[in-house]
Amino acid sequence: MTTVDSTKSSSVLATLNSSSRSTSSTTTSEDIQNRFLTLLVAQLENQDPLNPLDNTEVTNQLAQMSTVQGIEQLNTTLNSLVSSLADTQAVQASALISKTVLVPGSHLTLSDGDAYGGVNLASAADTVTVKIYDSSGNLVQTQSLGKADAGNLLFSWDGSTSSGTTAADGSYTFKVTATKGSSSVTAEALQLGTVSALTRTTNGNFVLDLGSLGQYDFDDVQQVF
Repeated sequence: MTTVDSTKSSSVLATLNSSSRSTSSTTTSEDIQNRFLTLLVAQLENQDPLNPLDNTEVTNQLAQMSTVQGIEQLNTTLNSLVSSLADTQAVQASALISKTVLVPGSHLTLSDGDAYGGVNLASAADTVTVKIYDSSGNLVQTQSLGKADAGNLLFSWDGSTSSGTTAADGSYTFKVTATKGSSSVTAEALQLGTVSALTRTTNGNFVLDLGSLGQYDFDDVQQVF
């Protein structure tokens, strides 16, 4: 029958209690490591000579402690990088105030005989067509932009209509279609707007205020002019 040395057990418990009292309410990996090493030393000092601690087990425990410390250091580094990225994004976002940006949307503003819009093509197209509508939904002009590569494509409209008249300044909308051979190509309408203000959301992202066009995420911006 195996007997337990009460003196040695009391010594280990005393060491644990002392270590526990010295640990702050917020436990870090360093605190855990210190407590572990304290316990390990106490175990080594009070081990049964006839049944010593297994070297492999001790080595595995030390390796686990090293892993815990490494993970905490990695988390600290990642948090620092995230904070740095947020600060960089804040500087970039603030620089957009009063700038003209290209964002998803089909709004077209005709002013002094000029209007500008954009198209994002998922792949190259043989033919890109823009149809412009007035506020009542009536088709006023159809423009062929010809062949284009994948990516963003800008276009302008001088206000001329299909009937040969000149459209009044104001708000219009447009639709885009694109084809390559007999197949359609995914085409997204892009609109131009001026950034009047920006706000930071609770999750750390930035929202750009484009006035009458509404609000857009910082990541929605395709180009800046």
